[in-house]
Amino acid sequence: MPGTMSEADLVADLKVSLFDAATPFTSEANDAAFKRFLQQALPDMQVKKPLTKLGQLELVAGTPRYAAAADFASLKIDLWRDPAKLPRPWEATYPGALPQVCPAWDGDAWWIQFEPAPTSAQISVLGATFKYYYFAKHVVAAAAADTTVNPQDRGLLLLRAQAEAMLGLATRNAGKPVQLRDGLSGAPRNSTPAAMFQTLMDLFKEAR
Repeated sequence: MPGTMSEADLVADLKVSLFDAATPFTSEANDAAFKRFLQQALPDMQVKKPLTKLGQLELVAGTPRYAAAADFASLKIDLWRDPAKLPRPWEATYPGALPQVCPAWDGDAWWIQFEPAPTSAQISVLGATFKYYYFAKHVVAAAAADTTVNPQDRGLLLLRAQAEAMLGLATRNAGKPVQLRDGLSGAPRNSTPAAMFQTLMDLFKEAR
């Protein structure tokens, strides 16, 4: 029976699935290598199995940039720029053309950028609360309940982590032929880790 979605259970099953290919990484303390492989798998899981959340922030007239949600990965759609709420251009209360909204990365964190900054007239008409849907980063956590990957996608996550292990093995043993057991079938294969990485990545891309 597979374990839960906790980091410890995912690490345990990843190690078992790698068979003898797991051995070179067991020297790292606290299963650091296997935890790293799971973390490295998460960006592709975000693309394959996106997680949508609702965020919000409070607008201030003349301020163009606001901190995005802590787990923000990319902007899906904003709910603030609703044409149905806008007065017609010929009406006295028309606040002017609305700013464009886009995510901005400053090297450390994501921001929600308004170009140009929202005006007091626009905030008066559309409200100061800016709500938006965004794609969130997936997380593998110590507690199963805090892991964001759906339990039904557990195998897909482990498959992608297996690929990272093969990439790590290929780098570690560059130029050395290694006999591996396929983590999917358990059958011995005379193959290089780099070839196994590509095979596993192809399987991941084809999965639904």
